[in-house]
Amino acid sequence: MVKLFAQLCFALVVFLLVSSYQEKDMLADSGTQPAPYFSLPTLSSQERVSLASLQGKKTVVYFFAPWCQVCKLSMPNLNKLYEQKDINAIAIALDYDNVEQIQKFASDLDLTLPILLGNHNISANYQISAYPSYYVLDENSNIIARAVGYSSELGLRLRL
Repeated sequence: MVKLFAQLCFALVVFLLVSSYQEKDMLADSGTQPAPYFSLPTLSSQERVSLASLQGKKTVVYFFAPWCQVCKLSMPNLNKLYEQKDINAIAIALDYDNVEQIQKFASDLDLTLPILLGNHNISANYQISAYPSYYVLDENSNIIARAVGYSSELGLRLRL
């Protein structure tokens, strides 16, 4: 029993160290750093969504690539919380070849949350180096949490 407990503690420490390393280059989540401004077109229409339109509510800004296998596993968790009205969320597609690739990704996963078409500038401004990556913004668009990699429903709820 003691050996099992020690192995679990070791696994937890390794997980936390890997997570910290992956997040080291992301923007700070101090609650005082404002998120970089954006205004991007949506996948479903010619509308644009801007950072200013998100103010007034906590929001998860989720960055993904349509070829990312972890994104395919994680995004349904985010979408479920979005559909339940538990969180406000947007997904920003990066590192894609064409819009059809993103449409197929969204269709295959039955995603209903807003998907924005990102670009190299947004990737650089948010310091995205791995997928999926996400930031949680407070009501004033300040970054209050960040993460890289798979996120469960519980993990997302805890960051809000």
